[in-house]
Amino acid sequence: MPANFPARAAVTLAFAMSCLPGQAQDDGAVTPYRPSVSSPAQLPLPGQLEMELGGLAGKAAGTRRDSLPYQFKLAFNPQWGVLLGGEAYVDARDGSGTHARGLGDTSIALKRAFLIDDATAFGLEFGMKLPTAREAIGSGKKDYTLNGIFSKDLGDVHMDANLNFTRLGLVDAGSGRTQTGLSAAFSMPVADRWGATAELSGSRRACAASTAQALLAATFSPNRRLAFDFGALKGLNAASPDWTFFAGVVFPIARLW
Repeated sequence: MPANFPARAAVTLAFAMSCLPGQAQDDGAVTPYRPSVSSPAQLPLPGQLEMELGGLAGKAAGTRRDSLPYQFKLAFNPQWGVLLGGEAYVDARDGSGTHARGLGDTSIALKRAFLIDDATAFGLEFGMKLPTAREAIGSGKKDYTLNGIFSKDLGDVHMDANLNFTRLGLVDAGSGRTQTGLSAAFSMPVADRWGATAELSGSRRACAASTAQALLAATFSPNRRLAFDFGALKGLNAASPDWTFFAGVVFPIARLW
């Protein structure tokens, strides 16, 4: 299988989705969470099941990892919702030449949104990662995450800031088990149907190397029910991936109520 298979798959899906007939405006717009690491506080339209699907190709220190990340989003009402995601396929190679392919880990989260006004919202996500991947691909252990979110419209610029704490199931001896993550994403329209996103993110853990990375992405929305993205993520220190390239799409699957 070609190393750039995930990116090709995402681009193929994007073109296929763009050929679908338009839907009624009252069906509601999608609420993209990708491509940034940061999650927005807002939930999707209640009762509208949304899917996010993409391709991701990255390399770091002689290793390579390509995958097909996905996420399903469903809000019960404007305050509560659930997220189910993971990697539908992973193709990983390490520095020794070991090659592993298969299903990735799966994550599930309960989300609570606190809507202050049209421009301001807070959010909380209570999540768990399930070890559905082979140990050559995943950690083989459960992780638990609490993520705090602050979203704000600053004129034309939308900001999503996240602070999260993850209790890792697998750690190296002598290193901390709780990982702290911090990220801030800024997005804005740049032309009709086009937008741009920039983000800084990183993580730290006691007695382990900290990570830091920067993301730049472009987004395209041919209509309110479809959003495409593509871009790159660059590691800012030795503990972060050198480069990661991605592309993806967000679309509704069904209106359940």
